[in-house]
Amino acid sequence: MPTDAAHYAQAVLAGNRRLISKTITLVESSLPAHKQQAREILDQLLPHTGSAIRLGITGVPGAGKSTFIESLGMMLIEQGHRVAVLAVDPSSKRSGGSVLADKTRMEKLAARQEAFIRPSPSGGTLGGVALKTREAALVCEAAAFDVIFIETVGVGQSETAVASMVDFFLVLMLAGAGDELQGMKKGILELVDGLVINKADGDNIAKAQHAQHDYATAMHFLRPASPTWTPPVLTCSALQSKGIAEVWQMVLDHRTKLEKTGELEEKRRNQSLDWLWMLIEDGLKEKFSGHAAVKKLLPRITRDVAQGRTSPSAAASELLNLLA
Repeated sequence: MPTDAAHYAQAVLAGNRRLISKTITLVESSLPAHKQQAREILDQLLPHTGSAIRLGITGVPGAGKSTFIESLGMMLIEQGHRVAVLAVDPSSKRSGGSVLADKTRMEKLAARQEAFIRPSPSGGTLGGVALKTREAALVCEAAAFDVIFIETVGVGQSETAVASMVDFFLVLMLAGAGDELQGMKKGILELVDGLVINKADGDNIAKAQHAQHDYATAMHFLRPASPTWTPPVLTCSALQSKGIAEVWQMVLDHRTKLEKTGELEEKRRNQSLDWLWMLIEDGLKEKFSGHAAVKKLLPRITRDVAQGRTSPSAAASELLNLLA
């Protein structure tokens, strides 16, 4: 079978699921030959991307992300959409991540041909994982998946990474589970485009409505991500598929508003520039760590820094001067 970039690109555009997966595997690979091949494929796919709705989803532990994604995904498929689910998981190097378990929990969605669920790459730094997820999303867009879910599985800065590659950033919350709003970083909440309180069913409906009021009040004290959009706070029951249509309408309303003001185009342009500089930084780190003189000197310098014989700034300067 031919393995040139054109063959892969044509197969992705034709919706060949096996080749879509193989292309994403190339994107995730750290082998230089695979990286070059992935770049060539992405160059050919890029003109066929850009029309999908990119939706980032994070949430407090136990908020029901998997059930929510499956409920929303199934509704979208019934409306004629094709959905892809990807994840940013910087913790997977240590724990193996949870998106594989998520895939087994999203059994209905995983069984549909109109859906594509992909675990995030294991290991590596957050930046590297975010880069691979962003490129995997482009592959899915080129394969005619018109709604891309990017889910945060890890913790910490993964929310910021996801917000930097999506059109709409959604946070799932719970009612009656403590003060989650204070528990989340203010900087992350300033990135959100909408808050949704899940599990608003049964005896929890009144608690969810009370939490909705509290969160809506709290959000007014934060600086929103867009000057023309105030993040709404909604309730839903993903388990019963109640309120899911309203959540999707919120996403569509946001898109319509940002398209009219030109903010969506500007947002994506800025995201592309951020991606460029992230790639440059990633490439420079790779070249630095692979430099022969650096590899030779690094053990001695790190030992000197650890034992207090050399300051970190002096050691960094000495190593960087090797590249001059």
